[in-house]
Amino acid sequence: MKRFALLAALCAATSAQAAQDTAGLVRFVACPVYRDTDAGRKSGCWLADDRETGRRWDVTESPYKPDWNFAVLVEGRPAANTAQPCGAPALDPVRTSRLDIPCTRHMIPAEGFPGRRYILPRRNIAPLSVPRPVPPGPYAERVFPVYFEFDKDFLVYQYDDWLIDNAVTWIKAAKPRKLIVTGFAATDPETVSGVTIAERSEAAQERAETIAETMRRLVPGLTVETKWEIAAQPTNEPEADGLPWQSQRRAEIRALF
Repeated sequence: MKRFALLAALCAATSAQAAQDTAGLVRFVACPVYRDTDAGRKSGCWLADDRETGRRWDVTESPYKPDWNFAVLVEGRPAANTAQPCGAPALDPVRTSRLDIPCTRHMIPAEGFPGRRYILPRRNIAPLSVPRPVPPGPYAERVFPVYFEFDKDFLVYQYDDWLIDNAVTWIKAAKPRKLIVTGFAATDPETVSGVTIAERSEAAQERAETIAETMRRLVPGLTVETKWEIAAQPTNEPEADGLPWQSQRRAEIRALF
């Protein structure tokens, strides 16, 4: 009886932690809407409507930009900044992942909303001609995560570039004896906005091989091994921006000495 009580308590604690981790987060599926604002180049806005709540959200800050021919999985947290330059409250951090659900292109005029002037994202790598500062030692085993769009294995421009550039800079300085790259996929089915979604189990291997090949090209001569796991669980890595679903769709570069 005591064992069952302990198991029940552990399950309750896990459920409470999961609820706390997702508190305040927004997740839904929608066809994206483009608002044609003009505050300079790249100043147009991406919007998405959560049909279950009736709310429209500004998802422009996602490093993964929508394709207006297809639905997107929106995952994010309401921004601390309450300004609405695109005519809707913003999600920031936010991720949008293209789904294979066709949508009709939908563009609306500015309607008096200015949009945002484009600025370089905070995760933006310098040109390769710019020397990188040498990371200080001492060096020990370390893991570098790289994140992906839902069910995809391609590297997202600037976002994944930045993560990989930081990892490679450290690896070149630390000189580990080998790397183990593990790919993960969130294969457990979930229902979002009435749509059942689950990543393919093959996505885990594809992610591992994509990152492993990237490491072989950027750090030639270093041994790189691959592994993969399905039914991935969320992590607390800061580069996931506190979005638990984002952290499941990842590969990890583990440096061993």
